[in-house]
Amino acid sequence: MAQIKIYGIGTHLDPIKAQLSDVIHSCVMDALQFPADKRAHRFFPLDASNFFYPAGRTERYTIIEISMFEGRSIETKKRLIRLLFERIQAEFAISSHDVEITITETPRHNWGFRGSTGDEIALTYNIEV
Repeated sequence: MAQIKIYGIGTHLDPIKAQLSDVIHSCVMDALQFPADKRAHRFFPLDASNFFYPAGRTERYTIIEISMFEGRSIETKKRLIRLLFERIQAEFAISSHDVEITITETPRHNWGFRGSTGDEIALTYNIEV
């Protein structure tokens, strides 16, 4: 299970969000071995006056926050991060310097979906990759 939030300035994020979601999901499928039908992305296009970012970044600065079950190896998480940097740069010409990614892991029992807790639901994919 994973939930992904994407933040950026609306004038830059809105025109690419459908394609960006496809790129992000391709990375998740490749690195985390997610099925194609397991996508949970939320976009937060912000007015420039509400989005402060570090010096040296451009208006294309994008933050990707990934919340997921714990259990993936360090190498798997690093692969996901590398794929995101590579594919976002290739598809959108957004410099890796303008992309920030965080992964937050929580125990399965801290999740609730489909009327149960995450540790009580049988998944159709492996999270220990």
